[in-house]
Amino acid sequence: MLQIDLWKRVLIWSAVALGLVLALPNAFYGRVETHNDAVKAIEAGFDTQENREQSAAWPGYLPSGLVNLGLDLRGGAHLLAEVQVSDVYAARMEALWPDVRDLLRPERATVGTIRLQPSDPSELRVRISQPEGMTRALELVRGLARPVVSLTGAGATDLEVSSDGADLIVTLSDAERQATDDRTVQQSLEIIRRRIDEVGTREPTIQKQGADRILIQVPGLGSAQELKDIIGTTAQLTFQPVVGRAASADDHAGVGNEILPSLDEEGVFYILESAPVVTGEDLVDAQPTFDQNGRPAVSFRFNPSGARKFGDYTAENIGSPFAIVLDGEVISAPVIQSHIPGGSGIITGRFTVEESTQLAVLLRAGALPAKLEFLEERTIGPELGQDSIDAGKVATIVAFVAVLVFMALSYGLFGIFANIALIINVGLIFGLLSMIGATLTLPGIAGIVLTVGMAVDANVLVFERIREELRTAKGPARAIELGYEKALSAIVDANITTFITAVILYVMGSGPVRGFAVTLGFGILTSVFTAIFVTRLLIVIWFERRRPKKIEV
Repeated sequence: MLQIDLWKRVLIWSAVALGLVLALPNAFYGRVETHNDAVKAIEAGFDTQENREQSAAWPGYLPSGLVNLGLDLRGGAHLLAEVQVSDVYAARMEALWPDVRDLLRPERATVGTIRLQPSDPSELRVRISQPEGMTRALELVRGLARPVVSLTGAGATDLEVSSDGADLIVTLSDAERQATDDRTVQQSLEIIRRRIDEVGTREPTIQKQGADRILIQVPGLGSAQELKDIIGTTAQLTFQPVVGRAASADDHAGVGNEILPSLDEEGVFYILESAPVVTGEDLVDAQPTFDQNGRPAVSFRFNPSGARKFGDYTAENIGSPFAIVLDGEVISAPVIQSHIPGGSGIITGRFTVEESTQLAVLLRAGALPAKLEFLEERTIGPELGQDSIDAGKVATIVAFVAVLVFMALSYGLFGIFANIALIINVGLIFGLLSMIGATLTLPGIAGIVLTVGMAVDANVLVFERIREELRTAKGPARAIELGYEKALSAIVDANITTFITAVILYVMGSGPVRGFAVTLGFGILTSVFTAIFVTRLLIVIWFERRRPKKIEV
């Protein structure tokens, strides 16, 4: 008997209504977007009259989720950056020198005096005055090696220690270099993502490409230079002991020291110990503030480890200058007046309010472990994005109209039922995309256009089956019932294979390929739902009211 239980009807219409309500905000895109931005601003503490008025532009009881527009639709900034992983090797060797020095000092009777020698940045070269003690020195320094923390480097250690005459040489092992490269790129990815999230941009694309490259795409941003200003600064904060002052950057600093310029005082250079006491990695918070003179500054707070090191150093070096260094420039070099416990302080300088705010953002997000070299940068204007949207609309409308006309001419009233289901299908696609906050790209629009063409396949299979059943002189009700039963397996098989393809594209692909896979996958789910349930329900409702003795498909 051709019938559908009441609870099934309620469930089907409820699913359709929910999907269309979720898709509704996209019909008022500009208004809802303004509402969402105002709500976020109010939650962030900017509760102004203007924001309250804009937040009232869309009813609060309606959903406000939107399909985010990708870079090719909204316009924005595109960067391809290469992580300079070799910088990390140099930093590791530089940080290792104090450990090696402190380890060998008690053995002076055996190894003699210890001097740091100029060397390649990726290695540490230490000269001992008594070469006959090299065996003991090698034994001690090899004790600093630790197991490599990676799946591919199981069983290997991170340091290789060798000798060259009177020189002891320490380098990173190949396994540790590989693990370091992977960690550096992943850490850079996370820090870039946090920095971009801090400034509130919409749906950025941040992906690893190759071994040491990162693709960054941020829709809605004004220029590629603006994006570079957000992520290109390494924001490496260090606190280093001051050895003295230098007349110029070309003066001899001495082994283990470096000469850095002052940020505030032009022509002033400081000689600093290269090994910092505390680094920005020990920071847990940084906020823009004002100093006692009302000038913009940045307050900071260390974690327990950093607070202990900072406190111990200030207690032992009262009366000595102490340099605060940001990205190779001395922000200030105050004299330590007293012990500073608690691990908190303030960074002052010639900041504007905007600069202190941006510095706080960079410090909170963390320092990039290595510099970025930008290999490619593009700014995509919103006009080009609007052209893409217009072209996508035209393609979708043409495909939509062609399918509607074809179905109506080929299957008559049943074709009109299929067309109603097709319109609902497109609404459900946008409802699902809005619910998960997906990003729609130009290939994503292509996926929707393809779905429009594929959505009627299931209806065509059912209608052709009904035609065949009608030829065997079965009654209309039995023909419709058998048509759906016999076409079901073919519909499921055809759509499962396409859905598997969409899943593979999503897992293996990136960027626009994923956008296409998402819309295609959702389109398959909604088209099967509308063909099997919605179209059938429409036909059943019509049949129950008209009770025709004969039907033509």
